Amino acid sequence: MKYCVGADIGGTTIKLGIIDEEGALISKWEIPTRKGENGLLFMKDIADEIRKAFAEKDDISMEEDVLGVGIGIPGPVLPDGYVEVCVNLDVKDIYPAKLLSDLLGGMPAKVANDANVAALGEMWQGAGKGHDSICMVTLGTGVGGGIVNEGRIVPGTHGAGGELGHMRVVDDEPEQCNCGGHGCLEQYASATGIVRVAKRMMASCSDESRMREIEDLSAKDVCDLAKDGDELALRSLSYSMDKLAFILSHIALATDPQVFVIGGGVSRAGTFLTDMISEALGRYQSIIKADKYDVALATLGNNAGIYGAAKLMFPD
Repeated sequence: MKYCVGADIGGTTIKLGIIDEEGALISKWEIPTRKGENGLLFMKDIADEIRKAFAEKDDISMEEDVLGVGIGIPGPVLPDGYVEVCVNLDVKDIYPAKLLSDLLGGMPAKVANDANVAALGEMWQGAGKGHDSICMVTLGTGVGGGIVNEGRIVPGTHGAGGELGHMRVVDDEPEQCNCGGHGCLEQYASATGIVRVAKRMMASCSDESRMREIEDLSAKDVCDLAKDGDELALRSLSYSMDKLAFILSHIALATDPQVFVIGGGVSRAGTFLTDMISEALGRYQSIIKADKYDVALATLGNNAGIYGAAKLMFPD
């Protein structure tokens, strides 16, 4: 049996896992992300943790049984592994995989964007299992995305492949997105975007809604009230998911995936949300019927990045 390590590096914590070639998660754990020295500190911590983990496993030889380490990092990654800048980790101009490989005495390592490895993980052992071409969308504080085509991540020439959240869906949006643009999908379909749309709708009409009674409105509130039949909440959420479906219809024509996987905190709304997205997708699809695309809920949760990072190292 062969094994790989997956390292999902976040701005606060690093999730680590050992996965066997059949896709079983043997063990997982987390460590704090220790920033400084342009990434050297947290890379040293990862290397130390990997050595420690295999030293405690009598049945696995780190030298003979481990194929390598895959890394997911929250920033654009060029095809050669170069990371120009990653603000959340306070690093720039580094080759993370080479750095970790050197720290581990030459053990093979690969790196990819964290949203892309999450998509790869869901394709391998999650909602996309059994498929080799998927598009994953994460609806959290922002909108992330990852595209896997024929089993391989699509990173793009500049590492921007799958950045669905910053595709423009509204031309006359006066407010600026965090990226500096205007009218990005993230401004409407993220958790913060859903709240923003709901508040705008409430301000523009006098319709009754229980949303008006909630002082600190959240995306969960909007989703829950929409489920309960609050008409304004339903109209607001439908608008947000319509914008997402509009983008997915373009992704469908560009990459033609087998399934769209929806993850992130907003996805906890369940099939109510995916049914809404599927219905909206049907309004935009013409050449290919929308019912040919599954819209599924992600199943791996916070482990998706570990699975996907490890999968980088397993042979196809």
